[in-house]
Amino acid sequence: MTKPVRPKDSGSVLVVRQGDEGLEVLMGRRGTSAVFGGFWVFPGGKVDRADRQPQPAHDLDPAVLAHLSRDARRARAFAMAAVRETFEETGLMIAAPGCFEPGDHPSWQAFQAHAMAPRLDRLHYLGHAVTPTHARHRFNARFFVAWAEQTHGILGGSGELVDLAWRPIRSCLERPLIDVTRFMLGALLRQAAAGFETPHSFPRFGYRNRQRVVSYH
Repeated sequence: MTKPVRPKDSGSVLVVRQGDEGLEVLMGRRGTSAVFGGFWVFPGGKVDRADRQPQPAHDLDPAVLAHLSRDARRARAFAMAAVRETFEETGLMIAAPGCFEPGDHPSWQAFQAHAMAPRLDRLHYLGHAVTPTHARHRFNARFFVAWAEQTHGILGGSGELVDLAWRPIRSCLERPLIDVTRFMLGALLRQAAAGFETPHSFPRFGYRNRQRVVSYH
């Protein structure tokens, strides 16, 4: 029996705005050679060493920080990775003018070059998902929500996401999606209906014996 691949910590952001048809979310399609190639996804990716930095000036909500991990540095890294990957893949900075120690990562250095500092306090936590044990590429992912008007930059990014654009959630649900993406869009609608108040529990999407399991913690 092959030993399961250890899932990699990762973070994603659903950047949203109010449109003519209601809530819109920023999504793009992965290239066919990428993990989840051909599917529509939110910007995001694995935690990098450079994301495990000292506490930023504007941190996550303390209740969310404690929920993400017992290790505050690891918990913060999920959010930092989500912010960094959003910038790389969309050109948008979840940030505000301020000082920031960027380390040696080019993306964080770009924040400093624009005199911007990441604003983790602008992230709403949405949920947790773990890729099934039989998958070749596995992720231990945390999903966040950010409002477009609280970002800076010009929509563009690295080109990793094709056809990147704002789309009504109904339109997104009609596109090729992996199951966790579809689930998180539903979770987004539920949080929006509740006014994005911090809930008492958050969803965890995973698998047991190749069957999807959703629990709340």
